[in-house]
Amino acid sequence: MPPEFFIRRPRPVEKHVAYLCLGSNLGDRAKTMAKAVGLIARTGGVSILSRSSLYETPPWGPVPQGPYLNLVVAIETELSARELLHMLLGVEHAFGRDRTREVRFGPRRIDIDILIYGDEKIDEPDLEIPHPRMMERAFALLPLAEIAPELAVGGVRIRDALAGLDTSGIVRVADAA
Repeated sequence: MPPEFFIRRPRPVEKHVAYLCLGSNLGDRAKTMAKAVGLIARTGGVSILSRSSLYETPPWGPVPQGPYLNLVVAIETELSARELLHMLLGVEHAFGRDRTREVRFGPRRIDIDILIYGDEKIDEPDLEIPHPRMMERAFALLPLAEIAPELAVGGVRIRDALAGLDTSGIVRVADAA
């Protein structure tokens, strides 16, 4: 029998449920998002719990552009919020996105935002959780409400926040595969 200090004991791994919003308005939008979800699912320490339908949504922001497809996925992860952010930036990069060279709120092949990460509140220059503008964006709340209608942020249920937003122009186009 080896001495006590040589025995490896499993350490408890903390898991968090996070909600990610994906969007695309360039190229084959549905295919891009399906591939992005696939990459996320193949990442170690991440499991897909559920995903919303795809929604076609009007563009948001000041830049003229075509409509987006959006969806939300719920994941369980062993990654920290910061590790999750870096992994998602890597997924975006795999599709050619370079946030440093694009127009803010402009068209993009893929955009992945962390909406919620467990019960954590993070306020750092490059990472804010819950997402600071999610409660005013129907394109994020509609798919989120589909998979987690009772979820609350800041004491406000997602479905209640959604009830106060304009959802005109948002159309459910398909169940995500």
